[in-house]
Amino acid sequence: MLQPYRQLFTAPGAGAFTLSALPARLAISMLGVSVVIMVATLRDSYALAGAVSATGLAAVAVAGPWIGRLVDRYGQARIAVPAALVSAVSATLLVICIDAGVPSWTLFVVWVGTSGTPNVGALTRARWAALFADQPEMRHSANAVEQSLDELCFMTGPVLAALLCTMVAPQAGLVVATALMLVGALSLAAQRRTEPPVHQVRERGDSPIRVRGVLEIAVTFLFTGMVFGGIEVATVAYTESLGHPAAAGVILGLLAGGSAVAGLAFGAAKVRGRTPVRFLICVAGMAVLMQPVLLAGDVWTLGVLLFFAGLATAPTMITSMTLVHELVPPSRITEGMTLTTTGLLIGIAAGNSVGGWVVEEAGARTGYATPAVAAVLALLTALIGFGRALGGSRRVAESTPGTRDNSRPPGSRDLPEKSPEAS
Repeated sequence: MLQPYRQLFTAPGAGAFTLSALPARLAISMLGVSVVIMVATLRDSYALAGAVSATGLAAVAVAGPWIGRLVDRYGQARIAVPAALVSAVSATLLVICIDAGVPSWTLFVVWVGTSGTPNVGALTRARWAALFADQPEMRHSANAVEQSLDELCFMTGPVLAALLCTMVAPQAGLVVATALMLVGALSLAAQRRTEPPVHQVRERGDSPIRVRGVLEIAVTFLFTGMVFGGIEVATVAYTESLGHPAAAGVILGLLAGGSAVAGLAFGAAKVRGRTPVRFLICVAGMAVLMQPVLLAGDVWTLGVLLFFAGLATAPTMITSMTLVHELVPPSRITEGMTLTTTGLLIGIAAGNSVGGWVVEEAGARTGYATPAVAAVLALLTALIGFGRALGGSRRVAESTPGTRDNSRPPGSRDLPEKSPEAS
């Protein structure tokens, strides 16, 4: 099982850029919780805390793809370094403003400045894609490593942030997260040997979102994000209603743990069949495994059910990134991956909002209807976008070195484009 991963890290510089990005990955998982706890504690308003956090997330959704495009055009180091510095200054200003008695609108303004926080997951995935451009099985295993690292960070980051904010100082979580983000982004940018080559792109080139299939993945990710966001809110409310509020972190950790285990096993497996078909199977698995969560009658049954529900999430994410790599030209790869993960971020925010409303109106246990319905909507979206692949009438071909036409994304003969991409 470990052999594919050993082969991955024999590539020169692979271990260095993976380790370099870890602090920034952890920081990203800490930011949301840190801001909510800090603002709620020092301004005594969860409504204000949620609004500030949501504003920052919306800004990331707008700025992320644009920054991804700049990275593809000018290189990771030239864009990620100034973006990280601007984000660090904005986060520092929020820490200063929160205790200075400034008007509440100031908090929104300074937090928007952190929208340039580099998407280190997209940056490292782009490096793997460049290292193994002509080896799809190695890219599959690399995506599994990336997803497992994401799960690990999102298991530990929020817990670390909460501990810092409650046991040290309300500002401590954001201060530490900002320092980790800056260290990780600068360390990754310093790994120049594995930085993907810069591609000269037409000034008026179309966005990857216009490539047939990318929008469908992004919308599927939006509903997948609603699954995650809805589970977070419902779990916190449900465990509190059962008198075990402290169990929420453990229960959510089981979800991430199941996903991480499945991701590593999936990444070590031999990939067979067409990528769109694998994508549909994974999304279907997520939809099916999410439904039994509605039947949980106690906190430990809930933990077991969420662990099994998590078994399909990492394979879905891994396969989707493989599919994005097949659809999007190398000149737009960072932007393409950022667009799809932006859909995930928007979905998490929507899942938090809708899930909270369902909990308020129908009770904590009913809150799990949000992720259950969202998982079904994700499957329907994937079927609309890639359903033809099941019949074999259309297929997305693997990229073949030396024969790839950069004027069209790989697989474009199988999934009609809305607009061709030139590089």
